[in-house]
Amino acid sequence: MMADKTYVEDIDRSLYDFRNEDKDAYRLEDGLTEEIVLQISEEKNDPDWMRQLRLESLKLYNEIDFPNWGPSIEGLDIDHIATYVRKNTKMADNWDAVPEEIKDTFEKLGIPQAERKSLAGVGAQYDSELVYHNVKEDVARQGVVYSDIESALRGEYAGLIKEKFMKLIPPNDHKFAALHGAVWSGGSFVYVPKGVKVDIPLQSYFRLNAKGAGQFEHTLIIVEDGADLHFIEGCSAPKYNVANLHAGCVELYVGKGARLRYSTIENWSKNMYNLNSKRAVVEEGGRIEWVSGSFGSHISYLYPMSILKGDNSQMEFTGISFAGTGQNLDTGAKVVHTGKNTSSYINTKSISKGGGVCTFRSSVRIDRTAEGSKSSVSCESLMLDSISRSDTIPAMDIRTNKADVGHEAQIGRISDEAVFYLMSRGLSEEDAKALIVSGFADNVSKELPLEYAIEMNNLIRLEMKGSIG
Repeated sequence: MMADKTYVEDIDRSLYDFRNEDKDAYRLEDGLTEEIVLQISEEKNDPDWMRQLRLESLKLYNEIDFPNWGPSIEGLDIDHIATYVRKNTKMADNWDAVPEEIKDTFEKLGIPQAERKSLAGVGAQYDSELVYHNVKEDVARQGVVYSDIESALRGEYAGLIKEKFMKLIPPNDHKFAALHGAVWSGGSFVYVPKGVKVDIPLQSYFRLNAKGAGQFEHTLIIVEDGADLHFIEGCSAPKYNVANLHAGCVELYVGKGARLRYSTIENWSKNMYNLNSKRAVVEEGGRIEWVSGSFGSHISYLYPMSILKGDNSQMEFTGISFAGTGQNLDTGAKVVHTGKNTSSYINTKSISKGGGVCTFRSSVRIDRTAEGSKSSVSCESLMLDSISRSDTIPAMDIRTNKADVGHEAQIGRISDEAVFYLMSRGLSEEDAKALIVSGFADNVSKELPLEYAIEMNNLIRLEMKGSIG
């Protein structure tokens, strides 16, 4: 009899788990000291104000306590994390100039093909540095700037970056914001001028190859009045038996009447502590849309925040998280309404199996200045067995009576009847459950670009097969 063969089984997890030897990499010693911070600053050729920000951030890091309210991060020891690792190569804007080993990594992940087919520009980061950055000529002709942030720091937008850098997420915001401020490296700068609509997405992809290392990229996006942009972020790493750390920072500025969609698929390996910070401020009539898929990491703290500053500004957050064996994903979204007649909608789904833990946290604050505002929060959780866990922790701080606020949450188990029905139609139990879970996640996958929707469904199916490391 022919063995059960599905499309799922044709997918090889080594797509993400392959790794390169980093014997030719430049790597600072593990830990966090003033000497290490100054070495990074010298590597980056920082302006004086940036070097000072790094040192102030280091001081704050040493003063601020670790969070004591989420999943335990006691397995993360910064003294055994290398905060800066780079290949001995320079960034290229020509794919042919990228070293073969690194090029092979991104070819396996599909980045060049995606660029050729459907993207306006691509940035690819490998460990602590971008190795490739390019933007299509017709997009650049519209005045759109998409570059690595270090180059932009020394160019015509240096003043703008100084004005905006770590102003939305200041180093004193929390311990890992301070860590980021001290050791950040890599990341992208995007500037979209007034009224420019970028018809096809820009994409950054972050690959952490090094063992026992951290990645601290900084993404700064400024979308001016009336402009429109879709930015896609992808992340992955091979699995190691020691902790890796991701503490990036994303700051988004959305102008009057502008729109920004920020899509992320995070597929970190299960030795990763993902302590990322993302925040957007939206001016009058502007709109921020978040699409978030969290599939990897051992521990995640991830709560993109939107500040609806201008009247009639809007936020929509659509997210999904999938926690399997050995994972504790603490995710959600935050929003602050300050402008009048602002609106926010948070819609999330979480799936847990094999003892995995999903926690959804939301924070909605409507200030007394935000009369006429509306907010709706909806979260649904699906547990696939009796040893998994799902929690919902909503917080609402409403400071005006002239607001409309709603919250609903549903937590349930996968239906045995539905599984039995699909098995009676010829599906294996694993495939039946995978189909149900994919259907549960359908509204999120519909929001993603096609290639990422396919990747998300494949990741779900791989988890159902128990084959993700």
